[in-house]
Amino acid sequence: MKCNEGKIDRTIRVILGIALIAGGYFLSAWWLYILGGILLATGLTGFCLLYVFFKINTCKK
Repeated sequence: MKCNEGKIDRTIRVILGIALIAGGYFLSAWWLYILGGILLATGLTGFCLLYVFFKINTCKK
């Protein structure tokens, strides 16, 4: 898995992931946990599978 997310993209994903997980906790919405977990995982790893399918690369390397 090559990195296909840039620094800004990763930062936004981590922040949104944490916010959605917190929202899922307060609203008792299980789907927010899942969406937040996906965003958090892709932000921490720097790899997004959807970017591969759509041939998107925001990584500057």
